Amino acid sequence: MKADSDLVPTPSQTVGPYFRIELTTDEHCIKCVADPQAKGERVWITFRVLDGDGAPVNDAMLETWQADSNGNYNHPDDPKSKEIEPRWIGFGRLGTDEDGRCVLETIKPGRVPNGVLQAPHLTLAVFARGLLKQLYTRVYFAGDAANDEDPILRLIPQDRRDTLMAQPDPVHPGHWTFDVRLQGDRETVFFDV
Repeated sequence: MKADSDLVPTPSQTVGPYFRIELTTDEHCIKCVADPQAKGERVWITFRVLDGDGAPVNDAMLETWQADSNGNYNHPDDPKSKEIEPRWIGFGRLGTDEDGRCVLETIKPGRVPNGVLQAPHLTLAVFARGLLKQLYTRVYFAGDAANDEDPILRLIPQDRRDTLMAQPDPVHPGHWTFDVRLQGDRETVFFDV
């Protein structure tokens, strides 16, 4: 090989930001996972993705998966999948804007039975530049009485649980905020799945 060769990495050799090119366009995003007529408490969650320095990540992609208001998943492996709310999808895909934000419109999930009832939560997959593999976490609702009984949340040290809590917006009822901190102080708890 010549010493003066111009070596340029190909997409297979680099890690993103390719989500913006196709996966997070308006055509492929799913920002509303519940029809306005869907049963349940309507909520809007504003996600903000931050890097280790607290700077916004403007090209991340988030995917959400959740149960309906009765705790049923829209999946054929869920034995109760035939009972799901017909106006509800359960899956969302969002791309962050220049401020690292995106908004999901949905309904508050019900408690999911898994041996014991889990607290209402969303599963969140985070895709971003620099990540070879997506990160998984959960989004719980701060102040929900069921949080103390959730078997997964109880595995998290008490001083780290707040990184998994969406916070209510005191100005806008039904609106919640959730920060995804990829590393550093107050890094979000991620799960090895």
